[in-house]
Parts: sequence; structure tokens; C-alpha cells
Amino acid sequence: MSKITPSFWIQRQIPWGLSIALASFLVSCSYSDVPLGPTSLNSRYTEQQPALSGNSRFLAFVSNRNGSHQLLVYDLEQQQFIQTTGLNQRETIVESPSLSYTGRYIAYITSDQGRPVVALYDRATQQSQILTPTYRGWIRNPSISPNGRYVVFETASRGQWDIEVLDRGPDVELDIANGASVGASP
Repeated sequence: MSKITPSFWIQRQIPWGLSIALASFLVSCSYSDVPLGPTSLNSRYTEQQPALSGNSRFLAFVSNRNGSHQLLVYDLEQQQFIQTTGLNQRETIVESPSLSYTGRYIAYITSDQGRPVVALYDRATQQSQILTPTYRGWIRNPSISPNGRYVVFETASRGQWDIEVLDRGPDVELDIANGASVGASP
């Protein structure tokens, strides 16, 4: 019969003690002070592809927090979500948001008859429109100019990735900050 020595007990207790120390370290380094929930910016769901408005007030991102893939807009100043009626449609994918200066316009990728298209959501009118219905190639990575007139994106219509610039026209209502002159550069 072997004799149990004090060193035997120490060797058995060290791994257990290290486990407790590691666990307490991990708890002290957790994100428990980050607010989580349906009305906070962070949740326990996947949130990705963040885009910030030019004035740094609004944040748009893609989330699956409500059980579906959707584009959400968060007001960083008011610390609340912005109502985007008509933006997220059932069983429609939204990707790659881009915001104009005050976040009035949101350019994004969605699908139309199974093909990716660039769409534009106007928060003032709460309506979306497809900007690229006739493009036959693949489309990705839209970006809207700060004033909302131009939308650039990548397209593979020629068999390689090229950059397209879409001018929404001189009559579009520009997204400019209050007090800014209309002649300001885009």
C-alpha cells in the first residue's frame, strides 16, 4: 500500500486552484458592463457590416437579432434605434449598407429575382427604390456620397470587377447639414 504524502495533495490541488483563478480572471474581464437587449446597440446575435453617417450620428448595420436578416439604423446620440418602415422586407437579403451625411439616404445591396441589386432607402419618405435594375452582372460594395447624389459600387458585368458611378441627377434632394450652402462640394 502506498503512502499519501503532502506533495501528493499539493499536486492534486494545483490544477483545481489554477482553474478557479482562471475562471475568476475571465469573469473579471467579461463584457458584463456592456448593455445588451432589444433596445441597445449590442445583442447576443450576429451584427456585422457597420457603416457610419458622415456626421457620425447614425450607425447602420446588418443583424439577425429579430430572427431574420435585416438592416438596422441606430442613433448614437439618442442611443435608440430609428424606425425604418419599408426597408426590411420578408425573405429578402440586405447587405453592405452605406449612409449619406445625415443618414437620410442608405445605399445597400438587396436581391431582385435572385440577383443582387443596389437599392436606396430614403428615411424622409420611408421608401426604397432599386437603382440598378438593368445590370446583368454581379454587384457588391455600394457606397453613397455624403450629399446622396452619387452611388458607387463594384460590378462584374464585363467579366471582371469594375467600379461604376451612378449619378442620381441634379434634381435629387441633397442630404446636406443644416446651415450648409447648396454649392458645397459633394
